[in-house]
Order: sequence, then C-alpha cells, then structure tokens
Amino acid sequence: MIFEEKQKSQPIEKRQVWKAFQKVKQNGGASGVDKLSIAEVSARARKYLYPIWNRMASGSYFPRPVREVEIPKADGRVRKLGIPTVLDRTAQMVIREELEAIVDKHFSASSFGYRPNKSAHQAIKQCRENCMKLDWAIDLDIKSFFDEIDHELMMKSLSQFTAKDHIHLYVKRWLEAPIQKKDGTVLKRSKGTPQGGVISPLLANIFLHFVFDKWIEKCHPEVKFERYADDIIIHCQNFKQALRTLEAVKARFKKCKLQIKDGKSNIVYCKRNQKKHPPFKVQYVTFDFLGFTFQPRMVKGYFGNFHLGFTPSISRKSQKRINQTLFKMKLHRMVHLRLPDLAAIIADKMKGWIHYYGKVRMSELHYVFRFLNKRLAKWVRNKYRRFRRKHWFFAYKWLMETAKQYPNLFVHWQYGFLP
Repeated sequence: MIFEEKQKSQPIEKRQVWKAFQKVKQNGGASGVDKLSIAEVSARARKYLYPIWNRMASGSYFPRPVREVEIPKADGRVRKLGIPTVLDRTAQMVIREELEAIVDKHFSASSFGYRPNKSAHQAIKQCRENCMKLDWAIDLDIKSFFDEIDHELMMKSLSQFTAKDHIHLYVKRWLEAPIQKKDGTVLKRSKGTPQGGVISPLLANIFLHFVFDKWIEKCHPEVKFERYADDIIIHCQNFKQALRTLEAVKARFKKCKLQIKDGKSNIVYCKRNQKKHPPFKVQYVTFDFLGFTFQPRMVKGYFGNFHLGFTPSISRKSQKRINQTLFKMKLHRMVHLRLPDLAAIIADKMKGWIHYYGKVRMSELHYVFRFLNKRLAKWVRNKYRRFRRKHWFFAYKWLMETAKQYPNLFVHWQYGFLP
C-alpha cells in the first residue's frame, strides 16, 4: 500500500482508490483538462492518489471540468464525448465498483450493456432468436440519450437502489460537473452525463432500468426486447401490437424527458419462412444493431436443407468504418518497412475486428479483407521498382504467391482470406 490510513467521515478506503486506479490504468484513455496522463500518475502515485482518497474520504472532493471531444460519426455528424481527468476517472471508478455490486443483480436479464459477464455477442444471439420467433421488431433510437438525462430523475432512480450519502453526494457532483469546450470556455451542465466518463454507462443503465426495462416488463409482458445501453430492439407478434408498443414507448419516454429520433425508430418485418405474410407492402425489412445488420438470408438447417431466415452479419456501416481506418493508416506508403512489419502494425486491430464481427457469418468480412489485400498490393508496387510500370495485377500476383508460402503472416490470412 502506498499510503497510510486515517479516520475519515466518508467510508472510502485507500485500497479502493488504489484498485480503482489500476483499472483506470488498464483501460487507458486520454488526459483531461489538467493534461495529466496515466503514466505521470502511475510514476508518482503517492503524490496524486493520496489527495484523491483524502478528499473523497472527507467529503471535500469536487471534480474538475470535463474536456469535450468531438468524434466524427459515419453519417457526417459528430458525437460529443466528455473526457474527465485521470484522477476524476479514478474517483468515479471507486464509486462505480461499490455501486455496481449493489445494482447489477437487480437489472433485467435482457440488459447487456456495460455489465459484468454480459457482452454484445449475447445481445446479438438473443436478438437473433427472438427474430426467428416473432415476426416484427421495433428498432428504437433515443435522441442524444446521454446528453438529455434529467438529473432529478437520475437521482430519484439512484435512490431506489441505495441511500448511501457518499454515493449520492459524488454522483450529483459528477452530473453537475461543467464542460470545457475546445476554445477553453467552461459551460455549466443542467442535464445529461458525459459520454466518456467511467460511471456514465452504469448511471445510464440505472436510469433506463426504471424508464424502460422495468416498465415494459410490467406494462407489456407480451413483448421481448434486448437493450445494450441506449440501443434497444423490441420484438412483437404482429404489426398492430408493434404500433401500440411504439406509441406507448414514445409516451413513456416523453414523460421521462427523453425523445425518440424521428425517422430512425422503425417497425421492421422479420421476413423468413412464415406460412403467412402481411397483406400489405412492408417498408422496412432490415435493421442495424451493435454493428450488425439483421435481414432475410438463406441459412442451412439441421438436415442440410436451406431456408429463409432472419440473421445478422457485419453491417455495411461497420465495413466502411473499418476500410476508412485502414485507409487512414496509409499502409501503402510505408515502403521503408518489410511485410512482416506491416503485419505487426495491424495485427491487434485485425484480431479485434475478427473476434467481434467474425462471430456471426465470418464470410461477410470478405469485403473488408479484399480491400486490405488491395492496399497491400499497392504497397508492393511502391516498395519494389520492378512493379511500378506494370499492371497492378502483377503486384497482386506476387502477394498471392507470398500468401501461399507464408499463410500465417497476416492475421486475416490465417482465417483463409488470402489475396
């Protein structure tokens, strides 16, 4: 232990702060408004962590402003993230660990986001099973959810789980922490929680537990759903039921000071081998959920026969995002490196993409890896002078021969996506 314990008014122990910082260090992340990095805090832990414990244990801790960062989205808009300082993230982790042990056991089994022993793949699996059982799905999209959370309702939801004063004290201070813009101006916050804070996902789950999960299980027990943070899919038996449920959800969210995005929340027909199909033309037959597109596809049954099912695979948006990431890396310009060096640079990213998107219909990743192989062929043309004045196919053919000799050189080659 790096510092000695003293008696304080709030039940915060030194070991909680130290363990919390170890988790923050493991997660990584950028620095906040104080420009203090994780490496600097780790190098002088006594200097930086002792004051955090001392202030939290005495009730005198106040968070610094949250640094606003804009992340571009696929549709051209930007998502605003709030990055707390490393020390504030450590303080949030202390309360999050204590609060999560209290609330997680009460959450719905259909809530998968940011929970221990829950994953996006489990949500995808349950969504696929429900799509095969029920004919209609509602793709819900909440408008600026993290920015619109009402603080009064948030604290009221929190009080349903715990009455511990120190948890309420610090959660309220984090909710009200001001935002520092790019130009340095500091703005007060009257609603919302910064999307990027350690405790924000847990607070979102607590809020939506009462706003949506518990409400729909009580008032609409006939429907099924999956929720991953603010991404929600509701499954209904027929179109009329879907209409009624969607209107009820809109009214519920409006009552809780949230809005559904117009044009983004749709009723989708899960077309498959049903005996009866709707007597009208359906407008929506696909939806995206957690980076996967659910749509009608031919699937192989247990006895080898093919039938029409409603299954997921990597979405077109995810494919484009991966290709844009590879394009920005400018691999074809790294002519000073060898081919194994290129493989090492992209290995971690490829493993992550394959592990996530390859769980379902890995063959759909062919489009992504074909683009990558073409980038590598372009690197070959730039690297070796003998290919520069020839057609690009000769460089691609050289890459094909290399892949046959060294099929384990690149991660995607190991899975059979050879040039």
